[in-house]
Amino acid sequence: MDKLKDKFASKAMPMAEQTRKLVKEHGEIVLGQYTIEQVYSGMKGMIGMITETSKLDAEEGIRFRGYSIPELREKLPVSKEGPEPLPEGIFYLLLTGEIPTLEEVINVNNEWMKRANVPKHVFDMLDMLPAKTHPMTQFSMAIMALQTESVFAQKYREGMNKKEYWDPMYEDIMNLIARLPRIAAYIYRKTYKDGIHIEPNPKLDWAGNFAHMLGYEALDFRKLMRLYLTIHVDHEGGNVSAHTTHLVGSALSDAYLSLAAGMNGLAGPLHGLAAQEVARWILDLREEFNGVPTKEQIAEFIKKTLAEGRVIPGYGHAVLRKTDPRYTAQQEFAKANMADDELFKIVQLLYEVTPEILKSTGKIKNPWPNVDAHSGILLIHYGLTEYDFYTVLFGVSRAIGVLTSLLWDRALGVPIERPGSVTTEWILNKIKKETSEAEAKA
Repeated sequence: MDKLKDKFASKAMPMAEQTRKLVKEHGEIVLGQYTIEQVYSGMKGMIGMITETSKLDAEEGIRFRGYSIPELREKLPVSKEGPEPLPEGIFYLLLTGEIPTLEEVINVNNEWMKRANVPKHVFDMLDMLPAKTHPMTQFSMAIMALQTESVFAQKYREGMNKKEYWDPMYEDIMNLIARLPRIAAYIYRKTYKDGIHIEPNPKLDWAGNFAHMLGYEALDFRKLMRLYLTIHVDHEGGNVSAHTTHLVGSALSDAYLSLAAGMNGLAGPLHGLAAQEVARWILDLREEFNGVPTKEQIAEFIKKTLAEGRVIPGYGHAVLRKTDPRYTAQQEFAKANMADDELFKIVQLLYEVTPEILKSTGKIKNPWPNVDAHSGILLIHYGLTEYDFYTVLFGVSRAIGVLTSLLWDRALGVPIERPGSVTTEWILNKIKKETSEAEAKA
């Protein structure tokens, strides 16, 4: 058993016993109430699942195992190239709840390097797809093609005690995370660079090697990839990619089937496609005014967009009620590395103008920018202009969080998810009954 696997077992097995005891002794405690509006509105705000790895606070933003993004940028180990945290570190944190040492992060990277070989049949399958196939479709299909390698599926067929489910699941998620950069880079080079592929560099860290295989050797781009792949890993359990991975995994589907499902959710316009929508909108804004517009021109463009019945991409969030800390982290990176970039200047001006206009509509709960307001512009600066690929980058990062949660699900013995449902007729009868009872009491 490798050291990290042993560490996980020492954390998870006692906690599994603790949760069983908790449900047995305190299972009747009421956590809250929900309304008809919530049932019809995507169950927003309803507590219905446990996610150990992160929690989203409306005012403080995302916290990974209790740590804010600024705290993580300060505490997580960095490579010798500095100063951004290594994604291997946040993986270790999500898995164990502990800030790792640099040695522990290096051990994770070495483990991923050993597991990073992708079977030839995955590349063969990708090569057979039409050139116009969306990168996210390719990404999901490649993950599915990798399912032939599932240790969990093999062990389950052979028969094993349910208390041991976490063990082969650990092997699957380590193998899968290790291979995702290679797959994503292959898709990028196949789709946009005439199929001229770049072999991995085993001397680089996970994110640095990903940048290398994509074809971007600039030091600052490697730093950006480390930051990007760290801050996009997790966003508590209720978002579509996390919840879908959890839901499919609750049926004891293996990590490959579960992650592919989650990535199909991430590919939706209301979830992971947002960064490319922001980039297109800002480029249209620049073209409209032949360069960096004035604040007045930006206000005019925003109002025009709203009048057309469209949203301002990169602004608003289902939970947050302040500027997304992930936006701020990218803003600080941009100020340090690309302050004179024309598109970054537009992003800064938008930050000064947009919130007040959105507030004035009286319809926007959160007029502040989210993570997507920055990410596409940063990628464009370094030459990665292929918007349709941005969600694949997001997916490589998000896999760390959702797969870590999936492993915890198996370790804690989380059962199959099966919420109840009702019909609209049932709701109408409920309203009628409640109304009649209220009138009788009056």
